[in-house]
Amino acid sequence: MDIVNLIAPAQVLADLKVADKPQVLREIGRRAAAALGLDARNVVDALTAREGMGSTGIGQGIAVPHARLPGLTQSFGLFARLARPVDFAAIDGKPVDLVFLLLTPAVGSGDHLAALACVARRLRDPAVAGVLRGGGDAKALFQSLTGLPQAERRLG
Repeated sequence: MDIVNLIAPAQVLADLKVADKPQVLREIGRRAAAALGLDARNVVDALTAREGMGSTGIGQGIAVPHARLPGLTQSFGLFARLARPVDFAAIDGKPVDLVFLLLTPAVGSGDHLAALACVARRLRDPAVAGVLRGGGDAKALFQSLTGLPQAERRLG
């Protein structure tokens, strides 16, 4: 699995202004629902329920909130660089400023775990995380995340 198959340029947010973890989940869930034509409440509820099982803050200022959704036919990603870090109850206790939302179909093989591993590997790469934190607009963030210019994006 490749991160380029999970995210589109329109799903990259630079400097998202949120005050806390619940607001992060609401805002990214709402935006994902709008992009997918889903009910925002269902997406946010799924994210909140998953977060209730344990924080998706994986350390180093990174969180990967994720959920499996009935009716979804392919995996979907949304990335947000937060304007200010927020407490996410991450495993290392550090606040989070890089968030990658991952939604996957409720039924399926190991795609969910493969997608999570792919995202975590990419974001935990110190060079990638440094560039993502270094500024730039959504287009630059997309290119840093995927390693591709927008014109070469391959979803499928």
